[in-house]
Amino acid sequence: MPALTTTVGDVSGVIALAGLLLVAHRHPPARVEALSAIGATALVLASGLVPVDEAWDDLRPLLPVVVFLVTILVVAEMCARAGVFTAAAHRVRRHSRGRPASLFAGTFVLAALVTTVLSLDATVVLVTPVAVGAATGLRLSPRPVAYACLRMANSASLLLPISNLTNLLAMPRLDLTFAEFAVRMAPALAAVLVVEYVGLRLLFRRELAEPAHRPPDDEAPRLEPVPVVVVALMLLGFGVGSSFGVEPAWVSAAAALVLVAWARHRRIVSWTSVAHAGHPSFALFVLALGVVVAGLTRGFLGDWLARLLPGGSSYGSLLLVAAIATVAAALLTNLAATLLLVPLLAPLGTDAILAALVGLGVGSGLTWTGSLANLLWRRTLVRHGDPGPMLGTAVFHRVSMTLTPVAVVAAVTALAVF
Repeated sequence: MPALTTTVGDVSGVIALAGLLLVAHRHPPARVEALSAIGATALVLASGLVPVDEAWDDLRPLLPVVVFLVTILVVAEMCARAGVFTAAAHRVRRHSRGRPASLFAGTFVLAALVTTVLSLDATVVLVTPVAVGAATGLRLSPRPVAYACLRMANSASLLLPISNLTNLLAMPRLDLTFAEFAVRMAPALAAVLVVEYVGLRLLFRRELAEPAHRPPDDEAPRLEPVPVVVVALMLLGFGVGSSFGVEPAWVSAAAALVLVAWARHRRIVSWTSVAHAGHPSFALFVLALGVVVAGLTRGFLGDWLARLLPGGSSYGSLLLVAAIATVAAALLTNLAATLLLVPLLAPLGTDAILAALVGLGVGSGLTWTGSLANLLWRRTLVRHGDPGPMLGTAVFHRVSMTLTPVAVVAAVTALAVF
């Protein structure tokens, strides 16, 4: 009977995880996403995979991460409503003087900065449409700038703990402050940016060799100073607060409250739009995923992964950890893979976890399902009515299969050397 109970629990966990991954891939309406999260949680609790009295222990570490997710999405939405991204894209277009290569370089830098400061979701959902619009407005191919946004959403998320949920989930297992994390990851990010920039320039060399088209002499949108100042102070608060043990969620929550109050005063948002901006259904999804994966980690999946992981932190071991993390992200999404791998890697130390974050961040660009950002990028392009050849699986994998392995190896090498 105990064996049967264990089998039922494992099977229920696999079904729940598969259901959640399907929901992530399909990205249904918020109501369906929330119901799926509740159903998956109920299934693993009813099957005994996760005892009810232990579920809270699994959820508690996730709560600050989810609060950060909700509040940083609100911050990003307030910036978008204020026209920050549109104004930034306009300046990139104007300074490009209609040259494809200059527009690509400006978009590359903009996407990297937004990912680093406001998370990768802001890049794919908010920067991608305005970058594509800037390219089409100049009668240039939008593919280089669109893929710059996609690649930077994953690959530029290494530098700060707040750049990617995978980093935030790993922070409690790392004996690093906010600033120390950035210092350790800076060489890896620099190596990745070189690989990505050079690689994208080569892969899209024909589009980037198109003749320049003079940009229209339209008036530049006004860049609102308040959101920019609040985001800058928020970033400073992350660094300072970390030294005193303040969770990033508290800092992002304060920034969100200030920006919502400002936006309401300016009458550019409603309370309904603020509520939608936080994507509460996705927050439920993350919590449900945490419970399901925690159960599987204590079961057969955790045992199987533990046997695959190396026993040390040599350069070869770090490459293996990054490779396993990349494959796990490709199969399970990087969020689920993080919840699975990081607890198992904790005994190996900081270097092993940082190598895993390389695979979970940069490596998640390998497949459509490697990162929720990949799926959001595709959905964003469809919603804005200009998918064209950009969404083709052949083009996506030509880019991802060429750049991702090289970028992962370069990042791990930089991590090991510096």
